[in-house]
Amino acid sequence: MLVGDSGVGKTCLLVRFKDGAFLAGTFISTVGIDFRNKVLDVDGMKVKLQIWDTAGQERFRSVTQAYYRDAHALLLLYDVTNKASFDNIQAWLTEIQEHAQHNVVLMLLGNKVDSAQEHVVKREDGEKLAKEYGLPFMETSAKTGLNVDLAFLAIAKELKQRTMKASSEPHFRLHEYVKREGRGAFCCRP
Repeated sequence: MLVGDSGVGKTCLLVRFKDGAFLAGTFISTVGIDFRNKVLDVDGMKVKLQIWDTAGQERFRSVTQAYYRDAHALLLLYDVTNKASFDNIQAWLTEIQEHAQHNVVLMLLGNKVDSAQEHVVKREDGEKLAKEYGLPFMETSAKTGLNVDLAFLAIAKELKQRTMKASSEPHFRLHEYVKREGRGAFCCRP
């Protein structure tokens, strides 16, 4: 499930991942909830992701909260050009704690790093908050595609690992994978 304030780029991130396209132009808020499917090859195994895109506005909270308990993973987004969306992350985490499964896979994403607007939330602030809550963290751009596929692949790898209970494969470590694979992806940030 994609969660976060309205306007942080949840739908654009999903469309970039699913279709490889960027929704440019007029901003249209998601009403309630929507979903898309995508099949990924994860280490030679087909994994089908059903990704739910939620409305960020307060008036839809009761609708979206009902979906938390069935979610296996949550991508929590904020907009690096919008301090309020970052400040609201703690409220989102509280909501997730109240409504989601206790072992839900959770990742924090700072989106819109491509933006020509002033970045008011530094990468270090996102990293600090993620560390405080024990979350993997990445900066993404739905516009350029930066780290979009990586974020979803990391989640898919973690979910695959959890379903392969008696696996002979080495244990997948989401935090380490994100750090290793995401390294260098931050070099081109303005």
